[in-house]
Amino acid sequence: MKKILAIICVGASLAACTATERGAGLGAAGGAIIGGALSGNVRGAAVGAAIGGAGGAIIGNASEREPDRCYYRDRYGNRYLDYC
Repeated sequence: MKKILAIICVGASLAACTATERGAGLGAAGGAIIGGALSGNVRGAAVGAAIGGAGGAIIGNASEREPDRCYYRDRYGNRYLDYC
């Protein structure tokens, strides 16, 4: 029962995230698992999480972009999307 609750909580927390945030989270989790399994220690898991998180964020950001659209910032620092 605890495992099912944990899976539901993780799924619900990722539901409201952008593609970049989901990619970073899933990349970090996957990198931590692989890094820990290959090295057998916590340091390898931490390095794997860092590399996986960065890679996942880059991939998520690339999939989030629309063709012929660019992000701009107005004078108040707000981001908006417009044609390039």
